[in-house]
Amino acid sequence: MKSKNIPADIKVKSIKEAQNEIKSIISKLEESETNLKDSIDKYNRMIQLNNHIQDKFKEKLNEIRNSNFKDNQKSSFKK
Repeated sequence: MKSKNIPADIKVKSIKEAQNEIKSIISKLEESETNLKDSIDKYNRMIQLNNHIQDKFKEKLNEIRNSNFKDNQKSSFKK
């Protein structure tokens, strides 16, 4: 699933908020008697939340890489 398919209400969540919603969905699925359609909808929501978390981690990784690259460039010029 591409990030463009992630609903807007998920895109604004922090990683922690998305993780908490996933935990909540898992608890509801484990505790209650839900019908198949509701279970599938909740599962799909968890997939979207997970993809959002992955996108956020990728963004952070790119920020770190760019920061390290810039720091390395500055160090090279000082020599």
